[in-house]
Amino acid sequence: MLRKIMLNDHIGGPALSQVKKGDYVKLGQLIGKPEGLGANVHASFQGTVTELTDVSIIIEADEKQPEEFMKLENKENKLEMIQDAGIIGAGGAGFPTHVKLNTTLEDGCIIVNAAECEPILSHNIALLNVSGEKIIKGLKEIMTLTNAKKGIIAIKPKHKKTLIHLGKMVKDLEDIELFYLPNIYPAGDERVIIREVLDVELEPGQLPLVANAIVTNVETVKNIYNCIYEQKPVITKDLTIGGRVNGCSDGKAILDVPIGTTMIELINNNGGYQKNHGEIVIGGPFTGRSGSEESVVGKTTGGCLVAMPFPQETRKVGLLECECGAEKGRLTEIAEAMGAEVIASERCKRMTEVNGRYRCDLPGECPGQTETVLKLKKQGAEVIIAGACED
Repeated sequence: MLRKIMLNDHIGGPALSQVKKGDYVKLGQLIGKPEGLGANVHASFQGTVTELTDVSIIIEADEKQPEEFMKLENKENKLEMIQDAGIIGAGGAGFPTHVKLNTTLEDGCIIVNAAECEPILSHNIALLNVSGEKIIKGLKEIMTLTNAKKGIIAIKPKHKKTLIHLGKMVKDLEDIELFYLPNIYPAGDERVIIREVLDVELEPGQLPLVANAIVTNVETVKNIYNCIYEQKPVITKDLTIGGRVNGCSDGKAILDVPIGTTMIELINNNGGYQKNHGEIVIGGPFTGRSGSEESVVGKTTGGCLVAMPFPQETRKVGLLECECGAEKGRLTEIAEAMGAEVIASERCKRMTEVNGRYRCDLPGECPGQTETVLKLKKQGAEVIIAGACED
């Protein structure tokens, strides 16, 4: 079976292929290396390279895949190992982790983001339930790397089973603690986490380093553990399958899915489509993108969600854009799928431009949108598709 491994699955330029057509590659073998900002790419399937493009490597995978993978070189410099492993922000950002952790946090803290605030998604919590020890050890490694004084796992109190499980592991640790996040969207936004945990309000565009902190996703911490303790590169991804899939309506967490697995495989292997299904959303309901059956799992893929068919709409549509939810491109995509004519679009009042990109100036504290709705109505909108995460 042909498998596509993406070379541009991270912030920065595409990795450069380290193999050529006809090469036989082993599981875990380095097949892509960045030139400048980026991340290493490893073979998540064993087999023969059949095609190369600027952004992908196609592998004819062996019918039987091995359990053993090519291990990373064990080094004293753990930051180099993290770079070798190709670790990036697994929560969706995709920023190279070795760059992010290349700093010193004197009296600072590492915050593990366990908010998982997108509806349906549940794989981060599932990971904590089965591998909490790995997360604690991975967090310890990050603290040592950055000289951070404290480690904090930020999680919502509704996850009672997980809290009890983690609480037992950290109760005797002086430098690691749990923090209860509010049950809101987007509690997993870095700026919301810094505001809630450290009582520091970051300006749009500011990084947690301003608050002497680093925020990292649960699965990224797992990948750091795997890298240091098992010499394992990033060749799998945790995700949630949900929606119009038999037996998965409320979301089913699947851990360690090989990168390059297609969405239709995930769907067929977990119950198949329910009748009357619509598009496949890659990611979460708020910030996901439209995909296809042939879309593949990457290092930042968080969800494979199958939606209901879109209702058809003949009225004139206005769009209400939101930086924390759906922005103009995604809302336009939805409107077109509904057969609607978009005649106007307005941004949420919280959206402010920073370095050419619009960001929310106060995530998690949504304003009323009456003024914005009236603007759309004046422009002829008869119905509104809202990307706003609240209100």
